[in-house]
Amino acid sequence: MTAAGPSLETSGLVKRYGGVLALAGVDLRVPEGSVCGLVGPNGAGKTTLLAILAGLRRPTAGTVRIAADRRGVAILPDTPQFDPWLSAREVVDLARALVAPGLPHGRVDEVLADAGLADDADRRVGGFSRGMLQRLGLAATVVGRPQVLLLDEPCSALDPAGRREVLDLVARLAGSATIVLSTHILADVQQVCDRVAVLRAGTLLFQGPLDELLIGRAAPAYVVRLRPPVEPVERALAAEPWVTGIERMGAVELRVEARSLEEAQRGLVRALTAAGAAVVAVEPAAADLERVFLEVTA
Repeated sequence: MTAAGPSLETSGLVKRYGGVLALAGVDLRVPEGSVCGLVGPNGAGKTTLLAILAGLRRPTAGTVRIAADRRGVAILPDTPQFDPWLSAREVVDLARALVAPGLPHGRVDEVLADAGLADDADRRVGGFSRGMLQRLGLAATVVGRPQVLLLDEPCSALDPAGRREVLDLVARLAGSATIVLSTHILADVQQVCDRVAVLRAGTLLFQGPLDELLIGRAAPAYVVRLRPPVEPVERALAAEPWVTGIERMGAVELRVEARSLEEAQRGLVRALTAAGAAVVAVEPAAADLERVFLEVTA
């Protein structure tokens, strides 16, 4: 592939486990630098697809093409496990030594801090919670600065603060790495992914820009949590030309529907600032993507 082509591509990918068809001719294309959310019901084939992309399993038929050396492809399994007697720093440094020995040791502390584990760097990982192990796995996965990053349910065991740290790290990697993120948390897809691929029963039902999936099915929307007074902010947002609807959700929350995802991303923060809003939180309205997901996979 040329530099202008996809960073990751499969053609007619089939995987059978005996009589069970896990993947049924998947043609996936992920452009270089994209963050692609891989979503689907349990048993859809997401983990199998990631394992084949990583070279951990062989397809029954079809081809995989990745515009990176195999050492530049990294995968985070859904339940990472490590030798319990190692410290977090030793785990990540071992990963660095195996995949990118030329990187300085300071890179280890950098990714541990990014994963929220700076204060636990010298603790033995045998005492880590599942959420901490998840963040440690992400640190070990990204320490070598992979060109292609495959993440299998990276936020599944995390509390809200841990999820935020992981999603922030994924967002920072966008553009410098091509990322495929498998998840059941559809709000995470809206927050960090620019593309989405929907699997059901091993069949790829949709792939493309997230905005393209939402158009014509559900209006993109954000939930804005504010400090009082809320009414002046509500009136200011209602006057924005890209806002198609506002719903009051409790005393201090607004659900803001937008004409397009791009307009919401560009205009919401500007409009809130201009209105003098005291913002507590802004996040995608997960129900929108959930409705689309249910419609596509029905």
